[in-house]
Amino acid sequence: MIEIKEVYKSFGNNQVLNGVDLNINQGETIVILGRSGCGKSVLLKHIIGLMKPDEGQIFIDGKEITAYSYEKLSNLRRRFGMLFQGAALFDSMTVEENVGLGLTEHTALSREKIKEIVKEKLRLVGMAGVENLKPAELSGGMKKRVGLARAIAMDPEFVLYDEPTTGLDPIMADVINELVISLRNTLKITSIAVTHDIVSAYKIADRIAMLYEGKIIWVGTPEETKNSTDPVVKQFIHGSSVGPIPTLI
Repeated sequence: MIEIKEVYKSFGNNQVLNGVDLNINQGETIVILGRSGCGKSVLLKHIIGLMKPDEGQIFIDGKEITAYSYEKLSNLRRRFGMLFQGAALFDSMTVEENVGLGLTEHTALSREKIKEIVKEKLRLVGMAGVENLKPAELSGGMKKRVGLARAIAMDPEFVLYDEPTTGLDPIMADVINELVISLRNTLKITSIAVTHDIVSAYKIADRIAMLYEGKIIWVGTPEETKNSTDPVVKQFIHGSSVGPIPTLI
């Protein structure tokens, strides 16, 4: 379980997180919705220890991580996989080298064992047989799937998705959504996705949280979210510019 308690983060005069409270249950997929630039990705970076809050606490399995040393954070991050918004593949490496990077850097596994694991993870995301290709030879959707294979290569307990469907056409976006669901069911992982794609959120989420002006103002199931009477939630899910306009941060 992940507990986020009263987390604040500012950059200069920009108050990005303004007292975030959120609990994430083991085995669930939670989607954090919000406008572009509202601080969703900043919140993800706090969960994985890439940023430290100005105030507040983050607990993972009951242990407070914000004061962890570099070594303890490094060990903690091995429990996490992350799919970055642009996949973040290394152009100079093959697909096999990209997917196996964490295994190469952080384990003593043999090269043959790493190749075997990479092949299996690529199969899980529907990318079997592309091990020797370079990222430049892949489409946007293929890069996302390779990035996802890398995210699960070390059998993480948690997977974080940063705008997993951004930049994809609706068909490929749905392929990624199906993969998120399949991996949750197959690997029994806890998934946290940040997005402004309401269609994706409805499909993959067990619960949806709304981040607005630096705070979580709503948490509910997809069905509860669809029927919410909260004006900010209604405005967002219906894509209307009529109503309260969030402060840009």
